[in-house]
Amino acid sequence: MIQGAIAGLAAGGLYAALAVCLTLMSRLVRVVNFAQAGTGMFGGFCAVWLVTQIGVPIWIGTLIGIVVGGLLAAMIGAIAATWLSEADTSTRSAMTVGPLLLLISLSFILFGNKPQPFEPIIAGPAFSIGGVVVSWVAVATVSLAVIVAASANVVLTRTRTGILLRALSERPTTAELLGIRSRPLSIAVWFVTGVISATAIIIVAPSQSNDATSLSMLVVPAAASALLGGFRRLDLAVVGGLALGVLGGVVAQIDEVAAVRNFLPFVFIVVLLLWTQRKEVWDAAR
Repeated sequence: MIQGAIAGLAAGGLYAALAVCLTLMSRLVRVVNFAQAGTGMFGGFCAVWLVTQIGVPIWIGTLIGIVVGGLLAAMIGAIAATWLSEADTSTRSAMTVGPLLLLISLSFILFGNKPQPFEPIIAGPAFSIGGVVVSWVAVATVSLAVIVAASANVVLTRTRTGILLRALSERPTTAELLGIRSRPLSIAVWFVTGVISATAIIIVAPSQSNDATSLSMLVVPAAASALLGGFRRLDLAVVGGLALGVLGGVVAQIDEVAAVRNFLPFVFIVVLLLWTQRKEVWDAAR
């Protein structure tokens, strides 16, 4: 069971990294980006194609794939910033479903509908604790999530760019009247989160189901993780992702309930929603 929990850290780190991206998007540009994992998936597939079909060295192909993921996210962000700047969060979030479906369909056309032959850029055991091996993939994804969350917190609280971003998210109209260039800042947020998503997915993809649909739907456990912090707190987003990954690893080791593993994010979401609404439900029950 401990081995299962440790094995779940790799997936948990991925969920946490994507959850941090979702939280940043919600806080800074008022979007729950359903295409968050989809852009990373497409960037990863481009990297695989460059390496396997063109013969590009794996590190160069990986870097190009990461940039492609960021540019795709920036293109979606440009649409949101240009034509939906005054729309509410629900409308802006719903818009991202279209690019998600488009990217999945386009990946089927260009790369086929089967899992892609990702070559691991990070592999092997990092260290062991009491005979339980911790992989480099787990170390990399968990570190990525923690570093991104900590760095984002520092940027948002201690730099001028962070102050501008907070002003843009909390008072967008006032910020524009004061001369803050909202469109470039918004697109930059989309690009950075797209780069982070592509990086995390490329690291983990060789060790899990890596067809287009499976990778794109990683946004579901990521959203469940971000929900723990109400799409506002970066630290709880990381905790939620790691907890969900570890729980999935433990459940996978128990034959009687192993099939439930794929439903854990949905159970997580339902429980969190019920918990956050407990006061209203109890008041109504009285």
